[in-house]
Amino acid sequence: MNSSTLMSVPTKEQILDAAERLITERGIDAVSLRAITAEANVNLAAVHYHFGSKEGLVHKVFERRIRPLNQTRLERLAAAERAAGEGPLDVEVVLRALIEPAIRLSSEHERGSQLMRMCGRIYAEQSAAVQETFDDLFRELVEKFRAAFARALPGLPPAEVAWRVHFAVGAMVHTLTESEKIKRFTDGACDTADTDALVERIIRFCVAGMRAGVSEQSPAAVAENRLEAIQ
Repeated sequence: MNSSTLMSVPTKEQILDAAERLITERGIDAVSLRAITAEANVNLAAVHYHFGSKEGLVHKVFERRIRPLNQTRLERLAAAERAAGEGPLDVEVVLRALIEPAIRLSSEHERGSQLMRMCGRIYAEQSAAVQETFDDLFRELVEKFRAAFARALPGLPPAEVAWRVHFAVGAMVHTLTESEKIKRFTDGACDTADTDALVERIIRFCVAGMRAGVSEQSPAAVAENRLEAIQ
């Protein structure tokens, strides 16, 4: 393979496509560079030329799907902050900036399917390579949305805000990666194919949780009191 072939965009995309297919099907640790090169019909030199290493290739596989989504989220958050000016930031608007782009992308036939597979692999894999990639791809998003939620919920302690964001993200991720289960378990009564309705349902659910009042007792103390009452 000559240098002009190695430098061609199709070769790079061919490798990324092959790596993505194998990684999402088998997992990162189970896929070797040899398997990827065989799938992409290229030699090992092409992988090293474009990505440097398996870790570099893995990073680019995830980046290709996740970075554009996160950019859309950040753009929507920035627009919300500009609109709010010096005034309060609405927690519903912040939640929409975080959640709605992912839900709507998931409804797209090809791109949505790839996103679901990427999300599932990111949250399932515990390898150091995936965690490092996760931190890199989501660092800016986490920092900016953390500040936005703190501004939108000034009466809540930082740890409480963090818990609520964690639960909201969990609802979103579960919806994205397990959308077919609720359809099966409800015999079709709940169908995620209605994207507009799905967006409104998950936003209403998360807004209610984010705006819920805070007990004077800590959650741990409340749980302990309830346990004592049962006993």
